[in-house]
Amino acid sequence: GRMGFDAVTGPELEDEHHNFVALNIPQQHPARDPLDNFYLTDPDGENPLLLRSQTSTVQIRVMENTQPPVRIVSTGRVYRPDEHDATHYSMFHQVEGLYVDKKVSMVDLKTTLYQFARAMFGEDAEIDLVPSYFPFTEPSAELYVKMDLGKGPEWMEIGGCGMVDPAVFEHVGYDPEEVTGFAFGLGIER
Repeated sequence: GRMGFDAVTGPELEDEHHNFVALNIPQQHPARDPLDNFYLTDPDGENPLLLRSQTSTVQIRVMENTQPPVRIVSTGRVYRPDEHDATHYSMFHQVEGLYVDKKVSMVDLKTTLYQFARAMFGEDAEIDLVPSYFPFTEPSAELYVKMDLGKGPEWMEIGGCGMVDPAVFEHVGYDPEEVTGFAFGLGIER
């Protein structure tokens, strides 16, 4: 809130369009596999319903109904049929952020994440962005924070981030020649 982000929420029961299509996740992507999701209607039907697998769906819903600038943060439960272990469970929580305006850059993203890390983990918090791939951002990165988990300081991956892919902007009716933006998603329990 101190950085100008508005808190928003969205439905946990989602349609395939908001959970995958508008986020530029192609049909053949492993994240869309029916065995990796909790579908409530036939996954081969028209725009099937499922329990959302990410809170990025909220970003899509906000952009569909709001013209830039957009600066939001959303938190909520997400569902994936993961094998349960110390860092994975079938239901967990995410916090996502989205900033869209003219001339938003990776510098804005890194500064936001750095300020977040300092607020959450202390003034000495260190972050690192490691290049990665997500269908909805380009370029994309994994966010690591240096933490002392009892065996001395070590780097822990806490989420993903990147610049919003122009294809996502096209899905929501934004002109990618006019606006840019960043998004990040952090797994709270993870």
